[in-house]
Amino acid sequence: MNADLLLRNVQLPTGRRADIAVAGGIVRHVGAAVRAEETIDGTGYTCLPGAVDMHVHMRGGVQAEKEDWRTGTTSAVAGGVTVVIDQPNTVPPITTPELLRARLCEAKEQAVCGFGVNAGVVPEADLAGMWEAGATAFGETFAAPSSYGEGLDEETLRGLLARIHALGGVATIHAEEVGGRAPATLADHDRARPGEGEARAVQKVAGLAPAGLRLHFCHLSTAASVRAARGTVEVTPHHLFLSREMFDPGDTHARMNPPLRDEKTRRELWSCWERIDVVASDHAPHTAREKEAPFETAPSGIPGVETMVPLLVAAVQEGRITLASVIEKTSWNPAAILGIPRAGFEPGDRADYALYPSEVTRIDASLLHAKCGWSPFEGLDAVFPEVVIVGGAQAYVHGDLREIHAAWYPGRGYLSRENK
Repeated sequence: MNADLLLRNVQLPTGRRADIAVAGGIVRHVGAAVRAEETIDGTGYTCLPGAVDMHVHMRGGVQAEKEDWRTGTTSAVAGGVTVVIDQPNTVPPITTPELLRARLCEAKEQAVCGFGVNAGVVPEADLAGMWEAGATAFGETFAAPSSYGEGLDEETLRGLLARIHALGGVATIHAEEVGGRAPATLADHDRARPGEGEARAVQKVAGLAPAGLRLHFCHLSTAASVRAARGTVEVTPHHLFLSREMFDPGDTHARMNPPLRDEKTRRELWSCWERIDVVASDHAPHTAREKEAPFETAPSGIPGVETMVPLLVAAVQEGRITLASVIEKTSWNPAAILGIPRAGFEPGDRADYALYPSEVTRIDASLLHAKCGWSPFEGLDAVFPEVVIVGGAQAYVHGDLREIHAAWYPGRGYLSRENK
């Protein structure tokens, strides 16, 4: 057979080395070499399937000063992420099929990698209409208020979860308890949105959800919350790699929801690594100017899509976690949860890959691609990919963006309608 692209000498997760032949964006053959129009030698690299970051805020529209689809997805690809799932708490929020289609149109015009868009979950939202129009999942659904999202009371949440269950969708949940006055420090912020409250909110939502609903808990920040969850569980790199003690007390660059916890809590979160289903970035950039506001009024949120997998690959090279677990939590599990075709090493798999060198570097925000120009992970160990393949084509090579493959991944509601 002839192929569009041949990846030679790729070390598979099993330890076996093989050549991967790609045609039409799909793996066609794994084994001995075949003829191909283009060849990449994988010797010396660790080859991972492209990551699916199922929790990003790509901004754009009236928030384009913070980030837009072009800069945000370029940042994703440069970090080995080949599919991003945008959250619906945009301005305005995505609550109708028309708003969803407009968001998808914006993504199709600007994105440089695969994408999906979730549907907003509020009482007036047309959930069925957005599901049929191609929403990937529902939410994040706010059980407590956060940036550009209002918290829902228990009865409203119960009714909305029942509607999502009837449609067969995935309900993604932002679970927190919020109280107290506007925080003036990172410790205040932690106390205002406590880890104990997060665990209680997780339990409450699980109790409100109808049996059989596909629940996914976003960005859980404590071991107790992870253990309390029903359904699938997501954590972020910032809750795994950062604690509030690493920053000055009033540093707004470390302000996010849920808050950074203390160092003891951060370490305990790692003890749940095997229970964690997904690592997602919660990429939510704000401009440097916005973050320079007083702590009480500064927005919560950080950039993170480009540094997510590189931080984890460095942890693999340091012997803290396994490569197989990183593949599962950043690529295969999120794809399975959302119904996205899997990227991988078998015939029929989606041909999205990232090739990582063996050298560990330090994160330098000036070299990243997010529009905001800063990172809370500055100085941490990371391994960035040198070659990224999207849709069977070289999209990013040694720092240069090449071919654009902005494929849309709609949810099961759209796919079911198309197959009728």
